[in-house]
Amino acid sequence: MTKRREDEGPVSGAGLDRQIDRLEARRASKEDRRSEGSLPAQKVRGTAEKLLTRTTSGVIYAVATLACLFAGPWMTTLLIVAEAWLCCSEFFRVCRLGGRMPNETLGLAAALLFPVAARVRGLLALTLVVFVLLMGCAIWFVFNPRASIADVAVTAFGPLYTSLAFSSVVLLRVSDPGLGGALLTLGVMLSIWANDALAYFVGSSIGAHKLAPRISPHKSVEGLVGGIVGSVAIWALLGTFVVPELGVATCMVFGLVVGLAGVIGDLFESRVKRGVGVKDSGNLLPGHGGLLDRSDSLLFGCMTAYFLLLFGGVLL
Repeated sequence: MTKRREDEGPVSGAGLDRQIDRLEARRASKEDRRSEGSLPAQKVRGTAEKLLTRTTSGVIYAVATLACLFAGPWMTTLLIVAEAWLCCSEFFRVCRLGGRMPNETLGLAAALLFPVAARVRGLLALTLVVFVLLMGCAIWFVFNPRASIADVAVTAFGPLYTSLAFSSVVLLRVSDPGLGGALLTLGVMLSIWANDALAYFVGSSIGAHKLAPRISPHKSVEGLVGGIVGSVAIWALLGTFVVPELGVATCMVFGLVVGLAGVIGDLFESRVKRGVGVKDSGNLLPGHGGLLDRSDSLLFGCMTAYFLLLFGGVLL
């Protein structure tokens, strides 16, 4: 009996060594995939963490926006002043990476003034700020030999693209200082957020046909359709409860147009970033990148909504 146990001991030890060798070989074969983060468990964990981070920062952003909208026109204006300034700053950062040298003092000053002008005197004051901005750019170009016409162009375009477009949120909010204005503005913004969210989830789930692969490889035609459905649905609710004078059918058409404008805004910013080789405009919002990354759809979408509602007779 003792002899048998002594014989089995070495055999069991050798078997254990072989098992350890197999486990180590298996682990070594996965080392490259592990370092790349391409193992199934790593992908699942990474997706969950990214979604949680993106959702958390998005909720904080949405709650802050909601609070300011219902606090009144002036709080909305202050919020847009801060967001427009940050978006313009991020835009200038991207331009500098592309070799342009904008006059940030002039551009950021205009970015601060556009939302205030929209709150105080509306379109007339906005036009005045545009004139002052263009005149300032002209004077800077004339008296600064080092400034190129491309630098002047991005200096003027930065606040027009970010702050002037963002001022449409203020114009929507001041159309009715009470609850009606808050609900209308919130509805417009919700339609664009729904467009972004559904496009992301539908595209991630079933997206198969690339929408603009050279500009934004992850966007798909299926995501586009899903996002537009979300925008149209929110506008149908606006037509039912907030602006019934327009009718549900008209509002659904508005939702389609606003949704498409939001997609153009998203692709436009993606093209700007791709042109200088950066993924995000900044890192202010974890999971989203910069504030401009989060607001690119709002800039074009809210401006489009403002003019549709203005020409539709809802806004005065």
